[in-house]
Amino acid sequence: MQQLTELDYTFVQMESNRTPMHITPVIFYDQSGLKRGKVRFKEILTVFERNLHKSSVFRRKLAGGAMGLDTPYWVEDKNFDLEFHVRHIALPKPGDWRQLCILMARLHARGLDMRRPLWEAYVIEGLNNVEGLPTDSFALMLKVHHAAIDGVSAAEIITAIHSLTPEVEPPAVDDPWEPENNPTPLSVWSRAYLNNLKRPVKLLEAVGGMVPRAIRASRSSQDSDRDEKLPLYRTRFNRRVSAYRVTDGIVIDLAHLKKIRQAVQGTTVNDVIVSIVGGALRKYLLAKDELPERSLVCGAPINVRSERSSESIGNEVGFMTISMATDVDDALERLASVSAHAKESKAYSSAVGAGAMMDITRGLWPQVTGAALRLATLAAVNTDMPTPIHTVVSNVPGPQVPLYLAGARMHMIMGIGPVMDMMGLFHAVISGGGKITINFVSCREMLPDPGFYRECLLEAYEELESKALGRKPKRKRGTRAAGSQA
Repeated sequence: MQQLTELDYTFVQMESNRTPMHITPVIFYDQSGLKRGKVRFKEILTVFERNLHKSSVFRRKLAGGAMGLDTPYWVEDKNFDLEFHVRHIALPKPGDWRQLCILMARLHARGLDMRRPLWEAYVIEGLNNVEGLPTDSFALMLKVHHAAIDGVSAAEIITAIHSLTPEVEPPAVDDPWEPENNPTPLSVWSRAYLNNLKRPVKLLEAVGGMVPRAIRASRSSQDSDRDEKLPLYRTRFNRRVSAYRVTDGIVIDLAHLKKIRQAVQGTTVNDVIVSIVGGALRKYLLAKDELPERSLVCGAPINVRSERSSESIGNEVGFMTISMATDVDDALERLASVSAHAKESKAYSSAVGAGAMMDITRGLWPQVTGAALRLATLAAVNTDMPTPIHTVVSNVPGPQVPLYLAGARMHMIMGIGPVMDMMGLFHAVISGGGKITINFVSCREMLPDPGFYRECLLEAYEELESKALGRKPKRKRGTRAAGSQA
């Protein structure tokens, strides 16, 4: 039995029918090389069953919490039912990319059953006409609550259910798992009392350690020539979200991005990604006559996780902001601006402490945090309160070696992140197998034309590639590329 951290619990508090708070990796598999034919659903169930011991996320549920006066506990679910969590579905014909995006959006929009272990997996077949995928491909869509994992620990769970060889039968393992009873009311309330007594001390320690660092970092940033005023505006993506989702994305060769970053000294692959997203948002909002004069800003999660075992779960993240230079028309100039701002933001985050947010949350009472979140969101939605962040760009490294599920080789991986009020556009970026996927998810009312926004992403990438490498754009502006490959 393990108690949630205060940061993990904030994602439980943010859960609603409109804002399900789960992370959704989508993995595509090539089974064309299997001599025995196609992978059967029963085989995938067996793989999950044999690997449940590799991550405690699979069989733990939430319990306790002292009616919001403390964080709840992870308890080994004695009623765990694997077949409830792993499900089988198929696209109708013709089974193309658009149909798949619609299905993924619908599945992602559904919240998890908070009374059970907080994950679901969907085996999706019928991908017969998705350009860029091998013949007879299938997908695994894995939904895991953000309270249980962050981007890095999600990659660990993905690794847990895969093997390094196409061998179907993994060696038998000793699974020492034992179910647990829910914590007793006495233990929950007594622990809550003690935890609440300690929180003021933790808060003072966190603030006392952070404030001097923040002052020094602010003084250093004042010496910069860059204008760091917070944006005083909102976009269509910074409103109240509905319960409906849309999603789409593109796939880019990692080697191409590495060549592009060499065009501006000191630029990282993440800078290139942020620049592409900034270019896409500029194109999209210009077409809507909604582009602000000042640059949009994205939030970027930072991994502050130390070396841990494959059992590392929960959230260990910081956060930094990066100007996306949406006020710059030239793609290469935009990349240079993004790179310069990212360096300053990283320096500030390092000076303050990337894990400062985690330290602060440990000293906050859960009931106060929940009420503050709800009140702040309500005030932001119902007023003209500006937002300092307009979208999220989360870049997570995926598996860098070949992985197999029931003998089928992993071909590609993408992700879908959560959206919420005032943050209705999320970009999940995952690398692996020599490719990088940029997948976005948004509220259907905010982004009624996801195909057009994907087109904006493709054009932004091709313009940057053309400028950086001296190549002509592959497509004429405004044309629709088939599939999701770039």
